[in-house]
Amino acid sequence: MEQERELILNGNIRKLLVKFSVPATIGLVVSALYNVVDTLYVGNALGPLAIAGLTFVLPVQILMFAVGLMVGTGASSIIARSLGKGDKEKAIITAGNGMILNCVGSILFMIPCYIFIDKILYFFKVSPEVFQYSRDYMFIILMGFIFLSFGVVGNNLIRAEGKPKAAMYPLIFGAVLNIILDPIFIFVFKMGVRGAAIATVLSQFLSVIYIFIYFNYGKSIFKINIEMFKVKFSVIKDILKIGFPSFLMSIVDSVIFVLFGRMIMKYGSDLYIAIMGISIRAMDITLMPIIGITQGFSTIIGFNYGAKNYERVKKVLKEAIIWTTVVAGFAFIIIFGFPNLIMRIFSSNQEMITMGIIPIRILSVFFITIGFQFIGGHLFQAIGKALPALFLNITRQIIF
Repeated sequence: MEQERELILNGNIRKLLVKFSVPATIGLVVSALYNVVDTLYVGNALGPLAIAGLTFVLPVQILMFAVGLMVGTGASSIIARSLGKGDKEKAIITAGNGMILNCVGSILFMIPCYIFIDKILYFFKVSPEVFQYSRDYMFIILMGFIFLSFGVVGNNLIRAEGKPKAAMYPLIFGAVLNIILDPIFIFVFKMGVRGAAIATVLSQFLSVIYIFIYFNYGKSIFKINIEMFKVKFSVIKDILKIGFPSFLMSIVDSVIFVLFGRMIMKYGSDLYIAIMGISIRAMDITLMPIIGITQGFSTIIGFNYGAKNYERVKKVLKEAIIWTTVVAGFAFIIIFGFPNLIMRIFSSNQEMITMGIIPIRILSVFFITIGFQFIGGHLFQAIGKALPALFLNITRQIIF
């Protein structure tokens, strides 16, 4: 641990950003393939209506991810700053309380989703033609609520202790499993969207097992024991305070998605919903390098801020802004320039491909300012300043 701490506090900034950002980016890109692969296989096997069915469930999946993101972001900020100060004990207690909080939060959200599953889908304005697709997929996906959220938390904990490569491996492990299992359940067992959901949940579960094995037998300070699970409400309060901006940002995402979906179903059709689903998944993939940089940046910032190395914090911030701006520029060029190729990956339906070009190009404009926005929000979360982070994240979601 001391070797990692020394490197983060005194190592070359560019090399550090590469060391932390590249594994995070690889892991995130591969992890984003969970939903992309489901959509790709389902779209090519069952057609646009099945894609629309999966797309209607996306707001619920965003909620599932939001719980893990809230706990993971809050806990990782505290852990990085604690380790920067040399307070290993607080880092371990924070990890344990984060795991407890994630379990409680996942259960509290999962149960109402099951009880009101039909009412939720009716509220989303799911059409009769795709209702069964959506219900089958959502019913099974909800079983993996705690696995998805814990995967997000575990990844954040590992990265916060200065192990970016170790954080990458469970993401890759789960995503590769999903890529392998999806065609087996969809085509071999002929289970359709239910098969895609089962493959996803099973992959998420095994990814969590991988994380627990790493905690116990890998080079982690978070060895699972009863001491780390002593509930400290002051720690839980700090986790929630710092992580809440990320949670609220995801909730706003989900609300905007539902409103768009309802509007589309009022004036359009399921085909437009399918196009929206493809557009969002394409955006998710291209956003991952930017998010990877901000995640790597956050750990470095947290350590140095905790060690009161403020000049170094400024240098890391400047470098990260340059990196995210350049990457965002490339993403804009790719999405704006080749929307038809993106559509063809998910569907061979020519009508859908033609109709999807303009929406994807409109969404690509979002990338022009995204680098500054992501870095700003993550900076304040990394240093434990919840209110500025909340303001930046919410204004980004609402205005842009």
